[in-house]
Amino acid sequence: MDVIKYIALDVHIACIVALVMNAAGKVLLSNRVIPTSVVAIRKFFGELRGKYKLIVTFEEGSLSQWLYEIIKPLVTEVVVCNPRKNKLVSDGSKSDEIDTRKLADLLRTGMLKPVYHGEAGTGVLKELVRCYVCLVSDCNRVMNRLKSVYRSRGIATSGRSVYYERNRESWLAKIDRPEKRQRAEILYRQFDCLRELRRETRRKMLVEARKYPAWKILQSIPALGPIRTAIAIAIIATPHRFRTKRQLWSYCGLSVITKSSSDFNFVEGILRKSRGIKITRGLTLEFNHLLKFVVKSAATDAIRKEPFKQFYQTRVAAGMRPEMARLAVARKIAALILTLWKRGVLFDQKSLNLVA
Repeated sequence: MDVIKYIALDVHIACIVALVMNAAGKVLLSNRVIPTSVVAIRKFFGELRGKYKLIVTFEEGSLSQWLYEIIKPLVTEVVVCNPRKNKLVSDGSKSDEIDTRKLADLLRTGMLKPVYHGEAGTGVLKELVRCYVCLVSDCNRVMNRLKSVYRSRGIATSGRSVYYERNRESWLAKIDRPEKRQRAEILYRQFDCLRELRRETRRKMLVEARKYPAWKILQSIPALGPIRTAIAIAIIATPHRFRTKRQLWSYCGLSVITKSSSDFNFVEGILRKSRGIKITRGLTLEFNHLLKFVVKSAATDAIRKEPFKQFYQTRVAAGMRPEMARLAVARKIAALILTLWKRGVLFDQKSLNLVA
């Protein structure tokens, strides 16, 4: 029988603290400090290799993808865990040694919630998507700051005409204070730079996204434009990481969770399900925010035209609240992404009945 060693790592930019535990919970190596470098990490795991199965865990963070790519070829299994789910680690006294011991215990007992790190093939697209999303956010911030300069001088700025180059001189002339005018001019220059970078990044992102076979499949789904398609490919990477559509719904923040207590009771010595149980319902709070925005915004656009318009109106006519009907459309789009991508087929009218 293979002997398993459970290895927990507490990762920092300067060093990594490691702890090794066996299947019985006995600590074999504690508080081993390793420099955060490729050579030192490979040397450490080279010393542990032998007739052992090495299972490693560390928490998701800025170094996790880099560390995953280094460690994966050296061990049996790598579990990059979700730190939001590790309540035990934050409970009580805290130190690097205590944290690694708790992580190793959670790994040994199968109590860790893993974070997906399987596909490295979409790395270029992922980085371009991150750059594009950040540039869009930065542009919006500068636009809001520009409007705040005008509002601070009592100048109404409804609409988008304040951002157009052809209107800038007339808008700047309305500012009565030179220091405010100078600030607005600097913000305009910043906005122009960010807008040009955003256009360049968008172009590169779409060129990269078109290289993937999933591009044509997802583009055939109504309301999934090129930007949404590129983001979906970058985030999901492969549809086979989700066994069912409900797992994708949960990842998109579209699944409903229920909470109840005292579900059963004894009546005259017989176990019966309690009546009148108060069940709280709501959407899951652990999800990918960018992918949820993609699916929900696609659903908002989709309900304005066929074939989703009739799907939406039928549910509203049956008494479903409009917001819940939009959620149903978002779930339908997410299910279509998963099913069509797995099967490698394009969208058609029959596809709506393909997924329930």
